[in-house]
Amino acid sequence: MMNMQQTTKFLTQQLCSIYEKQEALTIANMVIEHITGLKRIDRIIHKNVSLNTIQQNQLNTFTKELLSHKPVQYVLQEAWFAGMNFYVDEHVLIPRPETEELVELTIKTVEEKGAKHILDIGCGSGCISIALKKKIQEAFITAVDISTNALNIAKKNAEALETDINFLQIDFLNESQWKQLPAFDIIVSNPPYIKQSGINEMHRHVINYEPHLALFVPDEDALLFYKKMAIFGKIHLNSNGMIIAEINESLGNETKKLFEETGYKTTLIKDLQGKERIIKALS
Repeated sequence: MMNMQQTTKFLTQQLCSIYEKQEALTIANMVIEHITGLKRIDRIIHKNVSLNTIQQNQLNTFTKELLSHKPVQYVLQEAWFAGMNFYVDEHVLIPRPETEELVELTIKTVEEKGAKHILDIGCGSGCISIALKKKIQEAFITAVDISTNALNIAKKNAEALETDINFLQIDFLNESQWKQLPAFDIIVSNPPYIKQSGINEMHRHVINYEPHLALFVPDEDALLFYKKMAIFGKIHLNSNGMIIAEINESLGNETKKLFEETGYKTTLIKDLQGKERIIKALS
């Protein structure tokens, strides 16, 4: 059996065949912490302690999955978001750091406006809704998704993280289903916004494993979800209500124009990398 030090070296070397060295080391540390339950500092202190048979078998299984380009979050079935550990698998997108910026902006907006009723469109793992509810416990949050599997995962996460959210299965693109929804103060969303033609530019671990339904839109109608949100908001937003959505960084001006033509006052917001990542649209 390998000890802690040997295990880290072995897994990092294996992963360097598909990842840069620093990313390989980061993933290796995530995996070994998951398997052993020991933080990095503890593994350094106990570097000569060997893995047991169960841990070694787990390591072998995880290594094989990782080398097939399966994202580490799906391998471990966990992803950290807003300081919380979420269950994830191939039925939901892996929560991204930039989406945390969307959550922080929404929290700030909700507090400024005194908003109570929030709708999360395309909730996936439930990370946005749950993070909002944790910070704004008095809020009433409804989260919708077309996917039964995604909603089951979101409900599982909400229960594990002790948050009360109203989950509904709705195809948001089908306007006839909107009547199931009441009025809201804030609509928040990280909808599909990657053009189908962009599939060739993406990493294998995204293309082969993450749900395409939550990622891609037709090239000829790339702003499909924003068009629907703009129309929906005019019917279902309370007075002075707002839409806050993550956007395709290359379509910022087009998205802004779409909302303005529908009668919204808009602001484009850059993320920490300086990319136009979020739009705020005031009804």
